[in-house]
Amino acid sequence: MDGAMMPAKTTLAIEHLEVGFGSAASVINDVSLTVQEGEFVAIVGPSGCGKSTLLKVIAGLVPSRSGAVQMGRLKIGYMFQRDTLLPWATTASNIAVGLELAGVPKSAHAARIAELLSLVRLDGYESHRPEALSGGMRQRVSLARLLAYEPDIYLMDEPFGALDYQTKILMGRELLRIWDARRRSIVFVTHDIEEAVTLADRVIVMAAHPGRIVATHEIGFERPRDPRRLRSDPRFAAMVETIWSDLSLVD
Repeated sequence: MDGAMMPAKTTLAIEHLEVGFGSAASVINDVSLTVQEGEFVAIVGPSGCGKSTLLKVIAGLVPSRSGAVQMGRLKIGYMFQRDTLLPWATTASNIAVGLELAGVPKSAHAARIAELLSLVRLDGYESHRPEALSGGMRQRVSLARLLAYEPDIYLMDEPFGALDYQTKILMGRELLRIWDARRRSIVFVTHDIEEAVTLADRVIVMAAHPGRIVATHEIGFERPRDPRRLRSDPRFAAMVETIWSDLSLVD
């Protein structure tokens, strides 16, 4: 990561990024984008366009061939499609992992865990192990662990993609509620255009072969948003159709 000074309002800047593996053709080619402080950016595109790879490059998990990722010394939090909870640990112990990574003293863990459980609406589940929780509840624990770490930017790779439709809507509403209160920068990868339009300030559309940005859409719906009410708004349907049209023109 480049530690150069960034403009005060910019959390992340990616410049002419190219990513590939070995001698194979580039997976990502000439991708440039910025994410502002407190901005919620969603990335959509077909399978194989490099959405998840882009998140991994931002997180420092995958190297780039060329280009730059600039974000100073910010703390990065990563949330995957499927939870990565410790199966033998209780909800409280799983959340404590984030607190330990953040350097929170053990004497403060109990109060902080109680606060986070309340925030994700899992009061009373501190002693449950993952096997006793539903998929949506497990993702709430994953989100609480992420919040415990207190990152400056959240990288979220289809975090609700494995959930049923109703649970996905509810989790999106919870994420917006928490984000409205904290306003950290989020880069959110999803295959679901409706989810992207519901949640984001801006939607980035990527194409494949190689992965590249082909369109950017500002989502001007007022906040706070109610996902269920928003999806009945004709403007919502129009924006979703516009993004679908972008995708229909690319691989």
